[in-house]
Order: sequence, then structure tokens, then C-alpha cells
Amino acid sequence: MLHALVLVLAQAEEAEPSKTIYYVAGGALALWAVIVSFLGLRSAEFPRSGGAARGVMALSALLAFAAMATAVITA
Repeated sequence: MLHALVLVLAQAEEAEPSKTIYYVAGGALALWAVIVSFLGLRSAEFPRSGGAARGVMALSALLAFAAMATAVITA
């Protein structure tokens, strides 16, 4: 009986998806937030153009979406 329970628990742990991709996406988002904060504090003109501002916003939205999507996928 105990042997069967151990096998079921071992299989349940193997079936759980790896959360590594979530940690990578979340870490990338956190690193991006630190970089953007640093650049914004160092330069009053950051970002310098409208195109750069759209790029920063697009990358921020992409990284946030990736972090949320990987959280849902690995849950």
C-alpha cells in the first residue's frame, strides 16, 4: 500500500510543469524595470524621441505579458 502511494506521488511530481521559464520571464521583467528606472533617473530626456518611447512601452508590455502568460501556463 505504501509503495503504491510513493509511486503515485512520484508520478504527480513529474507531471508538474517546470517553472524555470516563469522565473526567467519574471527575472527579465524585473531587470528591465531596473534598467528603465536607472535610465529615467539619470537622464531627464529619457526616452529621447517618440519612437524610443513607443519602443520602451512595447518592450515593457511584451515582458509583462510574457511573465503573466508563463505564470498561467506553469500553474
